[in-house]
Amino acid sequence: MPDFLIYEQDGPLVTLTMNQPEQRNPLTGNTAVPEFLAAIDRIHDERGVRCVILTGNGPSFCAGGDIREMKRQATPEVGEMDIRHQYRRGIQRLTLALWNLEVPVIAAVNGHAIGAGLDLACMCDIRVASEKAKFAESFIKLGIIPGDGGAWLLPRIVGLSRAAELAFTGDMIDAQQALTWNLVSRVVPHEELMPAAHELAGRITQHASHGVRLTKRLMREAIHSRLDTVLELSAVFQAISHKTPDHSEAVNAFLEKRSPRFS
Repeated sequence: MPDFLIYEQDGPLVTLTMNQPEQRNPLTGNTAVPEFLAAIDRIHDERGVRCVILTGNGPSFCAGGDIREMKRQATPEVGEMDIRHQYRRGIQRLTLALWNLEVPVIAAVNGHAIGAGLDLACMCDIRVASEKAKFAESFIKLGIIPGDGGAWLLPRIVGLSRAAELAFTGDMIDAQQALTWNLVSRVVPHEELMPAAHELAGRITQHASHGVRLTKRLMREAIHSRLDTVLELSAVFQAISHKTPDHSEAVNAFLEKRSPRFS
């Protein structure tokens, strides 16, 4: 079986493409999780990376969990503690790793994002959708719950009421409704999805790497911290930023009316 994840780097931009289109790019019953974890470790080690695009091959972005794997988990041979261990050592590691990735991640949602596939998109910082994209928090239709952190992620993006509606009904929404509900930042014609994602990534990668990384970390901490705590952390991050060569280069470039050349 070919690799689940295609890793491509073009300068400061990494594109990760889920590549099991026949199965609609599921996250379980395959090597998706270890491949994601390895790719995230690689990005952390590549200090020149400033942005990541995540997308899927084929008509789907990500179908979430593999139904055959769920059937296996329902057999008497697999106990409750076994399933708990599989979640904690499996997809939940992906949730934490992707959420804590230092550089911004753009989800280019090319098609159906279902169940854990929707939650995968919610682990990213920005979501750009093809007009063909569909979204569903569909766990309830299989008699299960969002085991990958969706109950934490989704309400922070669309609000508690809309997240509850999606989670309690399992209903599917289209790209335009996702835009109205702030689930995605923009909707583009299908053939323009990757160009739009690359254009957005280019506007991110033109900036100093340390500034992008520290800004993302500050926004992550702000989700669950008090204002005074965030202000203190901001002061520390700002002190670090003021002493970087890239800050000096940005100031000099502004004064000299030229584009900065970051290291």
